[in-house]
Amino acid sequence: MALKDLITKKGLELMQDPRVAKLMQDERVMKAMMQAIQLRGRVQENFDQRVEDLAKTLNLATMKEIRELKRNLRKMEQDLAKAKAEARAAKEAIAAD
Repeated sequence: MALKDLITKKGLELMQDPRVAKLMQDERVMKAMMQAIQLRGRVQENFDQRVEDLAKTLNLATMKEIRELKRNLRKMEQDLAKAKAEARAAKEAIAAD
């Protein structure tokens, strides 16, 4: 995290420089920055899709599938706990009679 903190600190220092502030007001610079950010997103999306395709080819579970399995497991555990509580309540009701 030290590198991230250093970069953040330097970035904030740069943003306070009047020359950088003037540069950031230039529409061309802002447009280039937006395109760079969008490019990063497209590259990440493409990479993720290729990893997912490779995982399917190799019969490996993807992170998306693992999250879905975990979600289903938690739901099943909750359902089981609820069913156990209902069974316990029914057993106590029968024993009370």
